[in-house]
Amino acid sequence: MSRFGLIGTITYDVITIEGKTIHKGLGGILYQAAVLCGLGYEVNLYTNLGQRLETEVQDLTKEWRTLNKGGIDMVSGPGNRVFLDYRSGRERIEVLKSVVPPISPDRILKDLPQLDFLVMVLNSGFDMESDEWERIKKKATCPIWLDIHSLPLEKKIGSPREYVSVRNWKDWVEGIDYLQANRAEVAALLGCPGKNPDLAELESFGAMVSKLGIKAVFVTLGEEGVLLMDKKGSRSIGAIGGNSVVDSTGCGDVFCGGAAVYLSEGRDPFESAVYGMRIASAAVSTSGVSPMLIRMISSFR
Repeated sequence: MSRFGLIGTITYDVITIEGKTIHKGLGGILYQAAVLCGLGYEVNLYTNLGQRLETEVQDLTKEWRTLNKGGIDMVSGPGNRVFLDYRSGRERIEVLKSVVPPISPDRILKDLPQLDFLVMVLNSGFDMESDEWERIKKKATCPIWLDIHSLPLEKKIGSPREYVSVRNWKDWVEGIDYLQANRAEVAALLGCPGKNPDLAELESFGAMVSKLGIKAVFVTLGEEGVLLMDKKGSRSIGAIGGNSVVDSTGCGDVFCGGAAVYLSEGRDPFESAVYGMRIASAAVSTSGVSPMLIRMISSFR
């Protein structure tokens, strides 16, 4: 089975829907780790973790037998803490309460020859410096998946973050194999933050990044599923099943984990996206990274 490298930030999330708190607990890169470990894959996790979250992370992951925590570096302070508020008819509000320093690439660079697939998730936008990411891309010989997520969000702490244009986003993307973004993130990358891009604009974005050598682009569309764009054109994969929605937070991360597993085993992007959507569609019935989520994921082996 493939060995994964997983780079990103472990967060402590406070999630509210219509003003009511529904979840407090760990999130971020642990969603992808939960999928990969739940499916039985070996995972090398690379992150900076605030010391105040150490015990909680150890308790949650103590039975994740395929998780290698040697790439977790402890840093002082409360860690990355995020407030997420969902209200009807508007984009969710995200407030960073605190962040951790950018990840050093040294351990990742050392381990790269032993990895079969690398997943990088920009959970906070503060995760890693662009020049350090460039070093990793140049040395990697395995396929790379990048979830660009928070790169187009304002780098600020303590108040709601808005989407902004990112001049150097192509530097982050060039040299990878698979790109993940949602509709709002694509709009910001196209220089139109706050706009709701239509299918033609999304396809234009797909054509743009394909010229950078990207094999497939996955645009997550919430309840509408995901739009895949690759050499075969654009195809939509809708949500699968009739699961009741408890919390959609992390569903894009769960999709990433599932799709990456199939891609690592040589499946094509469409098959991989369908598999990722099957798991993500089931994950909406849970909240946060929990034993229930792990049990649900394990059923997809």
